[in-house]
Amino acid sequence: MRLNMSCTNSLEFKKMTIQLSTYQELDQWIDAHFDEQVQFLQALVQVPTDTPPGNNAPHAQKTTELLKKIGYVAEQFPVPEAEVKAYGLTSLTNLIVRRPFGAGGKTIALNAHGDVVPPGEGWTHPPYGAEIENGQMFGRATAVSKCDFSTFTFALRAVEALQAKNNLALKGNVELHFTYDEEFGGEKGPGWLLDKGHTRPDLMIAAGFSYQVVTAHNGCLQMEVTVHGKMAHAAIPDTGVDALQAAVQILSSLYAQNKLYKQISSKVEGINHPYLNVGRIEGGTNTNVVPGTVSFKLDRRMIPEEIPEQVEANIRQVIADAVNDFNQGRSSDALVSVDIKRILMAHAMKPLSGNAPLVQAIQKHGGEIFGEPIPAMGTPLYTDVRLYVEKGIPGVIYGAGPRTVLESHAKRADERLNLEDLRKATQVISRTLLDLLN
Repeated sequence: MRLNMSCTNSLEFKKMTIQLSTYQELDQWIDAHFDEQVQFLQALVQVPTDTPPGNNAPHAQKTTELLKKIGYVAEQFPVPEAEVKAYGLTSLTNLIVRRPFGAGGKTIALNAHGDVVPPGEGWTHPPYGAEIENGQMFGRATAVSKCDFSTFTFALRAVEALQAKNNLALKGNVELHFTYDEEFGGEKGPGWLLDKGHTRPDLMIAAGFSYQVVTAHNGCLQMEVTVHGKMAHAAIPDTGVDALQAAVQILSSLYAQNKLYKQISSKVEGINHPYLNVGRIEGGTNTNVVPGTVSFKLDRRMIPEEIPEQVEANIRQVIADAVNDFNQGRSSDALVSVDIKRILMAHAMKPLSGNAPLVQAIQKHGGEIFGEPIPAMGTPLYTDVRLYVEKGIPGVIYGAGPRTVLESHAKRADERLNLEDLRKATQVISRTLLDLLN
């Protein structure tokens, strides 16, 4: 019995030693090719993908060319022009790179999005310069999420190199999904690829940050509200109906909801409560004209416990009540009316039980490489990962980036990425892929 136990321990020790050595080889390959990875990312950042207007097919073409130089064939899936225009974008081409390793095993998709919000003002570095200073790369999409085009690509390359060197018997497939409409909800990116049957992975990892693995996120309802009054000369305002005054009353009612939302708490760590934001407002024709039309766009974040249809019904009722209050006591020719258009209904991401292998591998390797625990938690953001999860595909969010969105400057001036986070996150993903394929 002692002999058998000794043999078992010896075999286990040998297995652990080989495994440790294998992980170290992955790390070393990434270290050796890191300058190349940084240059790859710089080339991606330097091609603008402002959304709107969302003319993102040129970036997909550039990505295809960069991938070809390192031996990858990117299948291009252009969304028909009519669909893209109706969606509110200019051009959109999705990409899939497929890498089979061996019969059996699972197909793991790695998804990152290349579309970004416009740079805005206040930059101290060129927003598409991809300049490096003090170990950080500056530029729009350096942190969200062109960085993970490079994280996922070079993690896959490291696994390939290791397999070729050591003749590893890996099983399964890896797919790189590079899409371009996350800012619009993902319906013509991952949603379109899945609905058209171009892909059907078993597991997926989407672009994220390095210090937590995200297993749940908020939903998002976006609506456009247009208030119709009647234009008039500012010298005789009583002959008109001020749409802006009505809009102010509606907005006050909507903002009052935020106080009520704070009384609702999510049970998901990392997610607090629902909230509402009005991000854009426009209307009127001139300073000396009573505005006849005012429109605004609102964003309502929904915690995973909420029912989206009920949330939308409540928002519509709040607006209707505010309009009724404004119209109270007015003559029939002095009433305002409102049109409400739903722009986006993105459901919350809820964790599927099948995501355990992803979570466990990322936490294990992330803890070893970053030297601190990697918690599994939710995020108040919404992403297109939900579209995979809605199809029954377990997914998590993990990639290169800091501890918080605020720290990354995402959607603000001087967005930046710590290059050491990029290096380490690539090592975590490569190790995770090795586990899932082995």
